Amino acid sequence: MLVKANEVADLLAVDEKTVHKWIKKEGLPATQVNGTYRINRVDLLEWATDHSIKVPPELFTIAESDIHYPTLAEALEAGGIHYSVPGIDKLSVLTNVVNRIKLPPQMDPDFLLQVLLAREALGTTAIGNGIAIPHVRNPILLNRPSPAISLCFLEQPIDFGALDGVPVRILFMLTSPTVKVHLHLLSRLAYALREDSFRSSLSSGSDPAGIIAAAKRIDKEIKPISNKG
Repeated sequence: MLVKANEVADLLAVDEKTVHKWIKKEGLPATQVNGTYRINRVDLLEWATDHSIKVPPELFTIAESDIHYPTLAEALEAGGIHYSVPGIDKLSVLTNVVNRIKLPPQMDPDFLLQVLLAREALGTTAIGNGIAIPHVRNPILLNRPSPAISLCFLEQPIDFGALDGVPVRILFMLTSPTVKVHLHLLSRLAYALREDSFRSSLSSGSDPAGIIAAAKRIDKEIKPISNKG
């Protein structure tokens, strides 16, 4: 799941010195292996999303025969669209989000909440423009049989410590059974949130059918993953 600094440079069409600057001065998480920087793909996608840098979805489209990679629309339909989620701070909002979404019987809501809070303690999942993507760093621990993205419109904007200082009013919560599916969903969502048509569908927050239709249009733009090894 690690990529080299020069591979990141090629992917994002910048020189390797720029990637090194991001690591040393702008907080791109990386580790050194035999003197060479290596970047975790999850960290890369999260950092790029936070800094409004578009990452091609192809980096995360890893084919595997026994995994179903849902489309963005399928994941949103599975997770549901929820309105007027109450809360006065990050803790109460995430508590109410966990209580709203459909969870499989074997999943402990309290455990999920604690994992989400632990992830937030590592750094905000707010990506700017009033949007946050709370999710777990190790989704395989949740053992969810079907991946989902739950879209939640908050009753009132909440301070998530976003870099742009804008309080969060929209949450996308990802739950998935494996790291690879997690990457797949996160990359598709990040791609969608860079597209005007999808962002426009979220502006009113009142038309679930319109949101799903916008997600389906995005899905058509992204090459699907083949399940043939």
